[in-house]
Amino acid sequence: MGNGATAGSVFLVALVVLLALQMTPASANKKPCVVFFQDFPANPSALLATITNDFRILYDFSVIRGLALQVDDGVLTLLEKLPGVLKVIPGRLLQLRTTHSWEFLGLAENGKEAGAWSSASFGEGTIIGNIDTGVWPQSPSFQDDGFGVPSGWRGICDKGCDPTFQCNNKLIGARFFSEGIQAELWLSSLVGDGGGDQGNNKMPSKEDLSSPRDYQGHGAHTLSTAGGSRARGAGVFGHGEGTASGGAPRARVAAYKACYEAAGCSDLDVLAAVLAAVADGVHVLSLSLGPELAADYLSDLIAIGAFYAVQRGVAVVCAAGNSGPRPGTVTNVAPWMFTVGASTMDRDFPAYVTFGDNLTIQGQSLGASTLPLGQAYPMISGENANAANQPTSNSSLCLAGSLDPAKVAGKIVVCVRGVNGRVEKGLVVKQAGGVGMVLCNDAASGDSVLADPHLVAAAHCSYSQCAKLFDYLHSTNNSSGYINATDASFGVKPAPAMADFSSRGPNVITPQILKPDITAPGVSVIAAYSGAVSPTELPFDDRRVAYNIMSGTSMACPHVSGVVALLRAKYPSWSPAMIKSAIMTTATTVANDGNPIQDETGAEATAFSYGSGHVNPVAAMDPGLVYDTTLADYANFLCSLKPTQNPVQDVQGNLPVGLPISLPANLSDLLLLPLFNAAGEPCACSRSSKGPYGRPEDMNYPSIAVPCLSGSGGSATVRRRLKNVGGGPGKYRVAVAEPAGVKVTVVPGELEFGFGEEEEFAVTLDVVDAAAAGEYVFGSIVWSDANGSDDVDAYGRPGANGAHAHRVRSPIVVKTKCG
Repeated sequence: MGNGATAGSVFLVALVVLLALQMTPASANKKPCVVFFQDFPANPSALLATITNDFRILYDFSVIRGLALQVDDGVLTLLEKLPGVLKVIPGRLLQLRTTHSWEFLGLAENGKEAGAWSSASFGEGTIIGNIDTGVWPQSPSFQDDGFGVPSGWRGICDKGCDPTFQCNNKLIGARFFSEGIQAELWLSSLVGDGGGDQGNNKMPSKEDLSSPRDYQGHGAHTLSTAGGSRARGAGVFGHGEGTASGGAPRARVAAYKACYEAAGCSDLDVLAAVLAAVADGVHVLSLSLGPELAADYLSDLIAIGAFYAVQRGVAVVCAAGNSGPRPGTVTNVAPWMFTVGASTMDRDFPAYVTFGDNLTIQGQSLGASTLPLGQAYPMISGENANAANQPTSNSSLCLAGSLDPAKVAGKIVVCVRGVNGRVEKGLVVKQAGGVGMVLCNDAASGDSVLADPHLVAAAHCSYSQCAKLFDYLHSTNNSSGYINATDASFGVKPAPAMADFSSRGPNVITPQILKPDITAPGVSVIAAYSGAVSPTELPFDDRRVAYNIMSGTSMACPHVSGVVALLRAKYPSWSPAMIKSAIMTTATTVANDGNPIQDETGAEATAFSYGSGHVNPVAAMDPGLVYDTTLADYANFLCSLKPTQNPVQDVQGNLPVGLPISLPANLSDLLLLPLFNAAGEPCACSRSSKGPYGRPEDMNYPSIAVPCLSGSGGSATVRRRLKNVGGGPGKYRVAVAEPAGVKVTVVPGELEFGFGEEEEFAVTLDVVDAAAAGEYVFGSIVWSDANGSDDVDAYGRPGANGAHAHRVRSPIVVKTKCG
């Protein structure tokens, strides 16, 4: 640096100090944030002291040239003016988003392991890190299985203030990170922020903040789903009993606690956990959490941390979010993340509601039946059971205090889903003297129902089923009925079907990258739980269970994490992108009834619901070809993002219709690309020798999305590369399913590979009917080496003779109406 630059820096520091002196400290609020530097300063405290002495360093993120701080709100703009500072990102709170699921996914048959599971050594040798609410180490799912700790493990077991917490050769590590959440909640307590459903201004207990123990149950559930050992006799209140197992039951697991009871997660703590897990030597990171809204990649600390992890060979699997079925709600949308939606499996927990002249509708429940079974009780709709001064809009939802005990006592109450929790509605009924509850979906929730451990006899029924019940209630003043909750039922069809809550695409940050990537079982999943909390997580419930049933993309995410661990064990040299491709391109879009996967309304689901399809672990073990997204691909993707306007929303405020958010000019070059490091040389846009970087849709990704194929006669060509991992030479031919109004041409239409070779092809999209493709339309290309001896089922699993062709499918999403 020359003298002129040095003098300029001194002047800038002096200016910043002058501005700092003009601040009014009494008006400032302390906020957590992360400061990113072009070069990490040798003495960050001294640099910060030039503008304020009132700061606290929360985490040292020097490995990615960052520093987490708690500082006065007014200092944030001054931080950005310090020499060498690239960006200041304020912290934000994130949300937390099985006995049978592995049989449904083909890894077990009749309770016995299938060959694909054993071919991957059940995940032996891999380490799964879970960033969540901690772990309950006493669970049978985490008991020492007699194997040693894998080589390369550098982590620790930090029991904090809990002397009873113990790790072992299964649960090999545990840590906790709470500086960020304490800073967030300290601020909320000053300004009266937070509250609501998340309860964000409720400080967790000292015990919760000071140990890796799970006081909420979410972390134990997700970690055991991904990598829990096989545990016999798992069930919930006598329902669904069987052998619980993680997807990679012989993998080692490590818990990184960054989320807390009633508080949520601070993204500063999650980033600290990601960096610690990478340093510890994990192979897979599972994050069943995310922001309420997707953010651009330079404002999303989780995306930045995942970017660092993936480039160091750690696969990062994330939940898509629980804000469905509204479009454009999917989060964790960076292309280096593996984003998972939630769908059903072929098991449910039937609960029948019989009423009137022996009419019966079916729902689901883990609650009890009304007793004695078959005895009819008076029934009343919540709408007609309102207490004095309570609107029917409240009582129909069975909100707290909305029901009149005089109207409810001894009756079954029909409540509508929404606003308050499903189990909480049953409590409201019970407290008002009701003997049972029928929980009815509204139209938006459609046919997606859930089994919950209700505190009262209950059945959760679909919108279409409840229409019959409401017709009956409106037809008589003397309605009556009863509830019969039964044990698990298997072989349910159609399955999978998309869960209504699963967040949907398109990707509002870069719609050229289809999100979610995949769907997996996320409805009524049974897995390990915490002994410190009730199965409903409600304070008045004093029940305790070793295993619990939960639903959400939080439950779907660790299913995929377990499959990733299996592939990592079988193919230890594969990159995270190769593993991701193997899972995406072998996914199925067909349910077990032979028809396309449905959404919550019964209509055919699309790639905005399930991405590439439903995970198929058996087929993923032998994908034939993979898309290997390389360091250069990610670099060119970041460099290709162009300045555009922020997305806008429709009049309802829910459908993003704008162009993609871009990264500020040159900032992606300075902030994200240095996280890549090949042969000691950081990537940078300015250092490319290939000229223009193309477009975001040109990144070598396993799916294809072109959100602006403008006008009649419009055309676009995207390029992809496939690598042969099929064990020998192979010849593949392409088959095309064209989106409505679009002609798809693949050149060449045949690819011939030697083992390990990589070949390139181009996909040209030509508009033939602009109106038909005005809104998003869907198609696919499939590469196959079928030679006539193919024998597979609807999921691509080998048939009776063991022979099967490779089937490498990529979805296509396109529209001609831009913006």
